[in-house]
Amino acid sequence: MTTLTKDTRLHIRCDQDVRRLLDKAAAYAHMSVSEFVLRNAVEQAQSVVQAHEAITLSPQDFAAFLDALDTPAPANPALERAFARHAQQVR
Repeated sequence: MTTLTKDTRLHIRCDQDVRRLLDKAAAYAHMSVSEFVLRNAVEQAQSVVQAHEAITLSPQDFAAFLDALDTPAPANPALERAFARHAQQVR
């Protein structure tokens, strides 16, 4: 994590057992509890976001994807009518 100016606060409430655990873990990691919680929360958040926003394809699926981009399906009559309506409405 890069050092940036921190301009917002995040307030978290927890029970005493969780607080003791966080204190102990932060001490083992040689950082403050805030830094420990923030660093681990950011890493987990990045992982969750990546899992929901990234698409991973097998080599065969990637080849099929590229082939579909290079050779699009021919336009069907409904699509041609939609393009014609669009052209008439957006003059």
